[in-house]
This record gives sequence, structure tokens and C-alpha cells, in this order.
Amino acid sequence: MVNKKVLIPLPSYGCDPSETAIPWKLLTDKNIDVQFATPSGMQAVPDRIMLKGEKLGIWKSVLPARKDAVAAFYEMEKTEPFRNPLKYAEAYEKNFDGLLLPGGHDKGACEYLESAVLQKLVADFFMAQKPVGAICHGVVLAARSKNPQTGKSVLHNYKTTALLKKQEMLAYNMTRLWLGDYYLTYPGKTVEDEVTSVLEKSDNFLQGPKPLFRDRAESLKPGFALRDKNYISARWPGDVYNFSLGFIKMIENYEKKNS
Repeated sequence: MVNKKVLIPLPSYGCDPSETAIPWKLLTDKNIDVQFATPSGMQAVPDRIMLKGEKLGIWKSVLPARKDAVAAFYEMEKTEPFRNPLKYAEAYEKNFDGLLLPGGHDKGACEYLESAVLQKLVADFFMAQKPVGAICHGVVLAARSKNPQTGKSVLHNYKTTALLKKQEMLAYNMTRLWLGDYYLTYPGKTVEDEVTSVLEKSDNFLQGPKPLFRDRAESLKPGFALRDKNYISARWPGDVYNFSLGFIKMIENYEKKNS
């Protein structure tokens, strides 16, 4: 039996280590092949502040990636698919069974969020009704991807969540004295604002339970992931286990449907 294949595109710099490595770890544990893609085909570099807690001062124990995510990232970093990713332009929907879009909020993530090549690729997966997962800023990439038949966002008729405005502004206000607008990828427009603006109705954006604690493999309850048809979304690294396990179920169901 041929293993299922999932594509994870990343920016050259600035991917969130938790939202990249935990899905990779759980997918590969299920024998699902993961292929990465970057703009130039060079190995991606993670957001160092999130990976190592650099420059976070008094919030170093709260804001960066948790130990399980850091360990998973260093394990992932040694693998051939991560070391030798495809170029964005070399990735085609027909070669994969699903697409997973991690987040990343540092300014380096903009080349990923603004890539016309990736936006077309995301639309191709939606048009093919293949599983798509997007978490945090990854939802912005999905929101910017247009259905070629309607000219509207591929998320227009979907229910979704994403990084909440209150989360984004809280992180910014906690660190702005020394990190400036590091937590605001696009100052003046939050993730929630942009994503909600492309939806058929504002009620299609769901905030979920209060994001106070992070989920984990042995305790999914604090997290939140929202599935609508072939699409699953989540808000922040604190949802990553719910998100990853939900995405895996979609891949497995897609396998049964198309076997």
C-alpha cells in the first residue's frame, strides 16, 4: 500500500516551530509521508524567538515553543524532506493527498502569506476537495487564495477559526516595549480582521473556547480545532494537537474514500 503524502509549505525564515514540527511528528508517526516546500528550495529556518525564547524577557517561560515542540523540531530538522524541500513552483496538488499550512508571525512569513504561487496551489487543493489544514497565520494564506470559478476566497463559504484578535494584540502589548511590532505581521490589520473580511458572513468565524492553556497529546481538552468539509483550522500553537489529530483523521478518511 502506497503511503499518503502531505505537503507543508514554509517561508524561508519564520515558520512557527510548534505548528510545523508537531503536525510533522504526528503525521510521520502514522506513516504519512511529509514533503516540505520553500520559495527557493533551500532549507527553512524557524522563528528563532519562538524556538529558543530569545528576547522574550520575563515572558520566556510563557510565549515560546514548548519542550515537546522544540524536541520535535530538532528531530524534523535532521530529515531528508526538511533538508531538501521542493521549490514552491515545483509543488503540484496532483502529487499530494493533503495540504497543511502552518503559521508564523515574524515578518519573514510575509513571502509565504503573499506568494501567488502558493495561493494558486491552495486553491487547487480546495477545488480538488482534498484535505486542507490551516493554523494561526496559515489561515491568512487560505483566505487570500481565490476560487478561480468565483473570484472569491476559497474560504468564502466555509466556517473557520484563526489567530484571534485578542490573542494577537495581547502578545503585542506584552512585548512591544522591546520587540516593537514583532507580534504584528501586518500592523493595522489583525489576522481575525482579514480572515473575517473574506467570509460570506461574519458568523462563519468561530472563536472557540478561551485560549488559556495549550493542549498536549495526553490532554486535548484545552485546545480547539474546527472542521468544515475538507478543511480544518485552528488558532495558535495551543491548539496544535487537536488540529494535527483532526487533520490526520481527514487524511485517513480521504484514503478510505479514494482507495
